[in-house]
Amino acid sequence: MNDQEQREFDKNLENLRLELRRGTLVLGVLSRLQRPQYGYSLVEELGARGIAAEAGTLYPLLRRLEAQQLLESVWETSGPKPRKYYVLTAQGKVMLGLLTAEWQEITKNMIGLLREE
Repeated sequence: MNDQEQREFDKNLENLRLELRRGTLVLGVLSRLQRPQYGYSLVEELGARGIAAEAGTLYPLLRRLEAQQLLESVWETSGPKPRKYYVLTAQGKVMLGLLTAEWQEITKNMIGLLREE
């Protein structure tokens, strides 16, 4: 591969990696919000578990999940800094269970496909 082809290949690889991660981020976020967390703590926890989530991606996702009534938020102002905490709603807990089952089925099927290679 020449340099131009290598750059194009690397760009394509990064785009495909982003697509894969984007699809898993919702499930990762829901799984961590069974207890209240604020945005930055969520970024740190996901990162510590190998799930890269940038604030510019995470906060719009949190707002969307809240609009879908899967999360609720509350401002905590008693500490040194006001923080908005997010937690799953009852509907969010149901959705987490359903998406977890779907993820497990997809994973099982993909492992089967990849083993056939």
